Amino acid sequence: MTVIRFAAMPTADARALWSGGRDAYDRLPETMVSDGPGHPCRHCLRNIDEGEELLVFAYRPFPELQPYAETGPIFLHKQPCPRYAAEEILPPVLTTSRDFIVRGYSANDRIVYGTGAVTAIADIPAYAETLLARPEIAYMHVRSARNNCFQCRIDKVKAPALVETGALA
Repeated sequence: MTVIRFAAMPTADARALWSGGRDAYDRLPETMVSDGPGHPCRHCLRNIDEGEELLVFAYRPFPELQPYAETGPIFLHKQPCPRYAAEEILPPVLTTSRDFIVRGYSANDRIVYGTGAVTAIADIPAYAETLLARPEIAYMHVRSARNNCFQCRIDKVKAPALVETGALA
């Protein structure tokens, strides 16, 4: 059994932008005011409320440039917010659309062909568990099905309690 974990953008990445850092295109983030749902913060994984300021910037959730290192626009609360912590639960931003693209990546950060699928919200955990059970898949991205924007990452976590009790043996 593979246990999945939903991971927000790293706090170090968010902190750099909140401190005036530059985005993946070496540009300063733009400031906007949210007009309501549709501006998901990739750090707390909640929607940015209407009237709140937000940063919009180019984000590349990969450690280095390479052909599969997709870069796209994402949002972040302009004021620091806590990182999403309920990693075993479907994040609130993944309840704002009827479906998302879920895609697997290898340990060398390349797309594993044939894994990308537009997936209904309710099916994301099961699809993630199925894909992450495959040895060639190290992690997955959840992306907008309409715009391909990065939403969050899904990692596999072995359930230590199940291993120790022999339930996985």
